[in-house]
Amino acid sequence: MFFLVETKMTHVKHHSHLLQASMSLRFFTLPKRINVLPSHTWLHTTRSRRAATRPLCSKMSFDSSPSTLTHSITLPIQLSQPVHVLAAPGLTETQFRNAIYSSLFKQWLHNLQTETGILANGDMLLKQVLIQGVDMFGKRIGFLKFKADIFDKETGAKVPGIVFARGPAVAVLILLDSGGETYAILTEQVRVPTGRVILELPAGMLDDDKGDFVGAAVREVEEEIGIHLNLDDMVDLTAFLDPSTGCRVIPSPGGCDEEISLFMYKGSVDKEIIRQLQGKETGLREHGELIKVRVVPYQELWRMTADVKVLTAICLYEMASREGLLPSKT
Repeated sequence: MFFLVETKMTHVKHHSHLLQASMSLRFFTLPKRINVLPSHTWLHTTRSRRAATRPLCSKMSFDSSPSTLTHSITLPIQLSQPVHVLAAPGLTETQFRNAIYSSLFKQWLHNLQTETGILANGDMLLKQVLIQGVDMFGKRIGFLKFKADIFDKETGAKVPGIVFARGPAVAVLILLDSGGETYAILTEQVRVPTGRVILELPAGMLDDDKGDFVGAAVREVEEEIGIHLNLDDMVDLTAFLDPSTGCRVIPSPGGCDEEISLFMYKGSVDKEIIRQLQGKETGLREHGELIKVRVVPYQELWRMTADVKVLTAICLYEMASREGLLPSKT
């Protein structure tokens, strides 16, 4: 995505087949037990889909006063009506600029103008965006909160437009065969927004804008579970979706832009590894991650948690199995 930027501003205000395991080690290395789709298979699908989308150009300009930060964006899809971007009271100039130029905001503008975008058929108009909050994760924006004023041209009615932007994420369904039974590996985490402790799949946000979904999935498993997974052993379950969906899961489109790639790993271990994993404390403690590993029989998994990632992964795994889409075992 490309933006032509003009800025005018006055002063104002982020395997092997042998199992290696030891209680004294943080990580387990799980054996490779199945053939999987080569990573280039799903990557080719993703790249082909992206290539079909034409680059977007947006002409931007800034204007500000001692009391108000404003920004103007001209989208190719509505050239005659620039979009006014405003900063909510209390937002600094640095926060405002970070928000405007963030990958989260640019991706949202891009989505509006794609083939299935809100502005694609010309019936809707984006008039204004109010940037309300910015949460930094180090030097990059982690979360972005804004309100968009989008109107139906025929009726003049405004479409609900409160956006919590956090970007793409990954999650992994880990299935381990042991003693004639299949187990799923979950994490138990404190989730303040729900006020509860939740059982869920190992998951996390992408740390950068490079789109390394499979790499991010493996890193999350290492951090949250303490086991190493080979990149080539990962199966992208969301790649089986129709390309028109974007091949990602959208858990809460009414308020959040998050799109999740769901992966699956299947291996075989002895009972001792299952015992060692159960209740293991992991996570990046320095980042406030208080995580416990929970091992659940797969047949009981669908009833054990309301986590949408778990339930969606089960659905995709079962349907892909029924359709014969999953790689066969060696």
